[in-house]
Amino acid sequence: MSDDRLPTHIWVMAHVRRCMDAGIPATVAHKGEAGSGTLLLKLNLLENGCRIFSQARDLDGNLGWLGAFKGALVAEAEADAYIARAVSRDPDLWVVEIEDRQGVNPFDGKLIT
Repeated sequence: MSDDRLPTHIWVMAHVRRCMDAGIPATVAHKGEAGSGTLLLKLNLLENGCRIFSQARDLDGNLGWLGAFKGALVAEAEADAYIARAVSRDPDLWVVEIEDRQGVNPFDGKLIT
């Protein structure tokens, strides 16, 4: 079985670049394993709070996102504490923060419920 997916570092940086080109602030807060690390996404809605999503695949292998805190908005300090715990458990994890008042996820994939 062959895996034709892009290495994580290329995929993440392409999306960050796409955000920056669109005028959406995006930063890599933690670099994980370059080839196959998974992504934790922090959508910062600024004064409205943050949402955290973990990269996952559905039963068919399609990219999707699992919402931490049941997808609810949380205070930035709570989001950052969640991210710190996740990175301490899995240092191969990539963390990207997007600042967007609408909370739009610019990465491919649907919300997995």
